[in-house]
Amino acid sequence: MSKVTRLRTIRIAERPNLIWVEIETDEGLTGLGESFRGAQAVEAVLHEQVAPWLIGKDSRRIEQVSRQLMTPYLGFHSASAEVRAASAVDIALWDLAGQRHGIPVHEAMGGAVRTEVRAYNTCAGYAYNTSGGRRATSGQEEAAGPYDDQVAFMKDAGKLAESLLSEGYTAMKIWPLDIYAEASGGHLITLEDLKAGIEPFRKIRRAVGDGIEVMAELHSIWSSHAAIRICRALEDVGVFWAEDPIAKMDDARALADLRRQTRTPICGSETLGGAVPFRDLLAADALDMVMIDLAWCGGLTEGRKIAALAEVYAKPLAPHDCTGPVTLMAGLHLALHAPTAIFQEVVRATLATWYRDLVTDLPVLRNGMVQAPTAPGLGTKLQEAVRSRPDAVIRESAAP
Repeated sequence: MSKVTRLRTIRIAERPNLIWVEIETDEGLTGLGESFRGAQAVEAVLHEQVAPWLIGKDSRRIEQVSRQLMTPYLGFHSASAEVRAASAVDIALWDLAGQRHGIPVHEAMGGAVRTEVRAYNTCAGYAYNTSGGRRATSGQEEAAGPYDDQVAFMKDAGKLAESLLSEGYTAMKIWPLDIYAEASGGHLITLEDLKAGIEPFRKIRRAVGDGIEVMAELHSIWSSHAAIRICRALEDVGVFWAEDPIAKMDDARALADLRRQTRTPICGSETLGGAVPFRDLLAADALDMVMIDLAWCGGLTEGRKIAALAEVYAKPLAPHDCTGPVTLMAGLHLALHAPTAIFQEVVRATLATWYRDLVTDLPVLRNGMVQAPTAPGLGTKLQEAVRSRPDAVIRESAAP
């Protein structure tokens, strides 16, 4: 029957936002899932709400489980703790499905439409997003290593672009405007600050011309007026997209109004959970590109539905990763499977360092392209050493 017998959560103090879920079945298989942010809240949902219902259920009925977990009494249609918990479980169930049949997840979902997908490097540092909110830098900090790309883009974005091109990357994402939001709470950006925030993009163009695509991350911290001013300024530097330009990315009317007032393509949003907000944004003609985070939107099952919406609206898709290695692997499988996927986000700083300490396998990049995994399931597992760490918190729910 492939019955669920145990649900285990693992988190570590060093990466307090991350939580992993392992689901065991009576076949002797273990599926791996992951979510990010508010790990303790997600852990509580998993053991107090999800596990009592899930244990004993048939792990093959992924759609049934998704439907149950994605329609809680509260917390749906957002990246709530309930939806983050559902996302982790769903990813683990797809991992089980691939393992059960000896095929990669992208094949289990119906097959890949491509054997590789283009990577773009999010120019974060080694500890970015680790414990609290996103960390903005002024460029005056000392780099923690050769891939401390967030410090690098504030210091010399042109040199950073040259470094990325030398490693085969042909696209990059930066957020030099973030530091100017705090003064007004994101409601105003002065002309002086706007020009300073646009300068890193100009440095990239001066250094490498049109040889690299550049995305502008706006991190949902601006009001409509400021976002419009920023997006208009970005038109002159030819950014590939402006991501999450306004504070509430489920505000279809405000986002559509912004999109009408700029030629800069609008991308959104990793912050949304469930297919309905994406349906509303696409119906309002508010997006040019669709971005999803599988650890926040409902996992691969809901992610595939959002990808289908992107396809019927003829919009490109780009799975998000600036969080954890299991989400990255899941996003890659969807990017290989979804017809309109054009990118998989990666962070070279984490790929080169602490992601390797957590999981057995990571995506393979070749000439700026992420290669299709060939191992069954997601193609990765937690390193055994993670469980024996002194800062590990492990909790289990099992059948009586």
